[in-house]
Order: sequence, then C-alpha cells, then structure tokens
Amino acid sequence: MSKRRKNQRATVPTVKREKVRDVFVPRPFEGLADEPEWIALRELVPAASAPLRLTPALVDEYGDRPITLTTVLPMAASAMSREDGHVLVGLQRHQQSGDVSRDLAESLLCALRTAAGSPVAVPPLPGPGPRLQDILVDGPLEITLHEDFGFWLAPAAAGDPNVQASLERANAAIYPTERLAAGRAAYWCRVPEKAHVRWVLPEAEEAALDALARLSAAGSLALGEGTKFAGMFRAHGRLVPVWDLPDEAPAGDWEHQVADFATRYDEALTETGRPLDAAARRSRQGLLGRQLTLR
Repeated sequence: MSKRRKNQRATVPTVKREKVRDVFVPRPFEGLADEPEWIALRELVPAASAPLRLTPALVDEYGDRPITLTTVLPMAASAMSREDGHVLVGLQRHQQSGDVSRDLAESLLCALRTAAGSPVAVPPLPGPGPRLQDILVDGPLEITLHEDFGFWLAPAAAGDPNVQASLERANAAIYPTERLAAGRAAYWCRVPEKAHVRWVLPEAEEAALDALARLSAAGSLALGEGTKFAGMFRAHGRLVPVWDLPDEAPAGDWEHQVADFATRYDEALTETGRPLDAAARRSRQGLLGRQLTLR
C-alpha cells in the first residue's frame, strides 16, 4: 500500500460503537398489580395468555390493536405481529437482559413498529428505555390457560401443514396445569409420575421465609395426608414453595387443603417482626438448604 493511501485511510474517522450496559433488576415486575401472576406465567405455566392494554398515549401513536401476553411463542420468539394486526408478546424466551420488564416492553414496542405479518426483530440488550410499568394500563391479569398453542394462529394460518407440524411439536411439551382458586398465583400441575402445587407468594422474601419457618417448626407445612413439602425456589424476588402430591388426585381435590394452608400462612405472617424461637430458626436454616432449581 502506498504512503499516500495509508495517509488517506488514517484520516477517515472511525465510528465507535456504543456499548450497551446491562442492569440487573431483581424484581422486574415490582409495581404491577398482579406481580405474582406475572412471575407464575413466566416461570411455572406452560401455556397461558392474557390480554394487555396500552396507555392512551401509545394507543394514539400505534392504534388500538389487540395485544396478548403469552407464556411462550413459536421458537421461543420475543414477539409476533400477525397479519391480522394482532400483537403477541412471549414471556418465556431465549434472549434476555437483566431487566425482564424492559425486555418485554421493548419486544412489545418493536412488534408495534413492525408491519403486520412481518418478523419482529428485537435486540438482545435493549438498553435504557420504557418498561412494562410505563407502557401498560395496569390491573389484574385476565389469565386463560390453554391445552394447546392454537391461540398463536390467525384463522388463515390454521390450514398450513407446516404450521400444524410446528404446533404439534410445541403442544407435546405442555403438561397439565390448573390455576387454584384458593391462592393467588397458586398452580397445580402434573408431570410424569408426580403432581405438584407451586405457589408464588406475594410477600417480601424474608417475611415469607419466616412464616414458612414457623409453620415448619409447628409441623404444619404439608398440605395434608400424602403430601410433602418439596422445597422452594426464588423467582424475580419472590419465594415459590413447592409441594409433592399424589399424582392420581385431580387439581380440584386440593382446593380445600390449599385454602387451609393459606389460613395458616396468613396467621404466621401476623407474627412478622417478632424474633423466631429456636425451633423456627432451625427450621429456617433447613428451608434454606432445600432450595430447588427452576425447571
């Protein structure tokens, strides 16, 4: 290369790519009215949906399009913009940053900016910007559980054999799940050879753990005969206790036991602020040693 050409190249300015910093938010759904249900749909439930409402400013900008929150989308996509204008946003996805709320808000906004029927491109690290709490009209989620993922599809796509093959593969991964009326964000499920109740507790972790420790020390942590407290895990800043159940009993058979446990748990919560006695402290350590792994 000539000296002159080298000098010409040296004068061309280089554009420095801005590095997107990731920020971890331990409670991404904090402030939403149904925080425990958002967590349950993201971590516990295989196939469910709920309608979402945009703030009036976004409705003015993008129109009053139907928007549906789903547990999962085809290929674990972040969002879809169907040909009929319906936007779907997936909670369970491959790519994510440290702030799930920011990820979901960016997915929704990207879908709104995408032409109907076109693939939605979503950045893996969206950077600073609006979160769910900024773009949605908040309120309780109107959750519908599904036995299959047919709700993904616009009516025009239902007859496509390739679409049907993909749908059948996704449906094979669904395990029976039912929402329990006795507890907010409490779900019964049946997996091969066993059944569980899994419950996202709404209280702060320390208060919930102390209440569970008191119940454990009193021998009242199980849901009833034939059940076993399996442990718990943390999910987005909340505790999720898990019980093993006999697999032959249907979900409805556990409503009474879950309601009784809810009463005991609420009574234990009233003692928040009082020091744990020796037995409860030992139980608390035992509970910390029985933490489960998600999925």
